[in-house]
Amino acid sequence: MKRGRMAIIGIAVLLVLMMLIPVSCISVPSGVGGDKIAVIPLTGVITDTSGPLTYGGVITVGLVREQLRRAEEDASVKAIILRIDSPGGEVAPCQEILEEIEQAKQSKPVVVSMGSMAASGGYYISCEADRIVALPGTLTGSIGVIAQIPNLKGLFDKLGIEMQTFTGGEHKDMYAGYRNLTPEEQEIMQNLVDGYYEQFIEVVVEGRGMDKEEVRSLATGQLYTGVEAKELGLVDELGGLDKAVDLATELSGAVAPKVEYYKPRSISILSELFELSSLLKLRLLGLGGEDIVLLETLTHGYPQPRYLVSP
Repeated sequence: MKRGRMAIIGIAVLLVLMMLIPVSCISVPSGVGGDKIAVIPLTGVITDTSGPLTYGGVITVGLVREQLRRAEEDASVKAIILRIDSPGGEVAPCQEILEEIEQAKQSKPVVVSMGSMAASGGYYISCEADRIVALPGTLTGSIGVIAQIPNLKGLFDKLGIEMQTFTGGEHKDMYAGYRNLTPEEQEIMQNLVDGYYEQFIEVVVEGRGMDKEEVRSLATGQLYTGVEAKELGLVDELGGLDKAVDLATELSGAVAPKVEYYKPRSISILSELFELSSLLKLRLLGLGGEDIVLLETLTHGYPQPRYLVSP
C-alpha cells in the first residue's frame, strides 16, 4: 500500500516538473528525434490550373505552396529537396513558385534535384535553391521566353468565316489572331517578350551569383546537358537524388535523416473522370493528338508568354 502511494507521488512530481520545465530546455539528440529530409516531386508543365487539355501532370502554385508549407511546419524536417522534371511553363506561375521557394529557404535549406529535364521555367524555379544537382544527362538551361499568337485569317478565309470585330483601343484586337499584326504591333510584342527575357536573366544572375553578361551569353534558349551546365556554372553538382540527400544533410546538419517522399495532393475521382471524359469526347469526335494540341492553341489565342522549351 505504502509502495503504491510512493509511486503515485513520484508520477505526480514528474508531471509537475514536465509542466514547469520549458520544452525548449529539453535536449533531444538529433538522430533520436527522427530528423527527416522532405523530397517534393514537381513534375509536368508549370501552369495556373490543370484542365481537360493539360491532363497528365502539371505543376501549379497551389501544389508547390501546399507541399512547402507542410515541410516548413514539420519540425522534424531539416531540409527540403525539390525533385524537378519540367520543360517549364507560364511566366507568372514560375515567378510565384520562385517566391514560395525563396520563403521556404528562410527556414530550411532547399536543394534541387533535376530529373530528365529541368529547362526554361523548370530551371527558372531552381535558381534560388541553396544547391542544384543535375544528372549528367539532364537537359536544362533553355533560358529564354516565347509567346505565340496564332494567325487564323487564312483558315477563316477557307471556311468562309468573316469576323466582325469592334474595339475600343487601337491595338485591342491584336491578340485575337484574326488578322496580321502591323509592324508597330510586332514591335509591341517583341518588347513584351524582351521584358520577360530580362527578368529571367536577372533571376539567374541573382540566384547563381554570376556576371550578367556571362548569363546573357548563355541565355540563347538552347538546352544544355547536366555536364555542360556544371561546367558553365548553371548547376553545382552532378548526381542523382542520393547526391541531393547528402547535400541537404550537410547543409542542415541533420543526423542520419530519414528521407520522406511527399505525394502531390490527391485529385478527386470525380475530377479525374471529368478530365478523362473530356478527352474521350474529343477523341470520339475524331480528333487525334495533333488536333487536340491545335484546339488548345486556338482556345488560347491571346499571347501567353512562357518560360518553356519550344513546342
